[in-house]
Amino acid sequence: MDERDIEIHYDEHHGRPENGVEISFERINPDTLRSLISEFVTREWEDLGDAGYTLDDKIAQVLRQLQEKKAMVVFDLTLQTANIVVSR
Repeated sequence: MDERDIEIHYDEHHGRPENGVEISFERINPDTLRSLISEFVTREWEDLGDAGYTLDDKIAQVLRQLQEKKAMVVFDLTLQTANIVVSR
């Protein structure tokens, strides 16, 4: 299976950048982090289509991007929600 980085967008659902603070993914409970990533990939992965990736494949890919600092977890202070966004 070829590995591709997924494209992570700034808060495209609200048409503006996240208004929040970065949270180190290492400080998030592993079960909570997995749930956050799972929710993210089921919401954002549609632009890649199925491509034969399982949910676990997608979660591992996003986790790798967090570890490589290509993505980060942001807590939006306005919406009181966490999201994964591309690192800039």
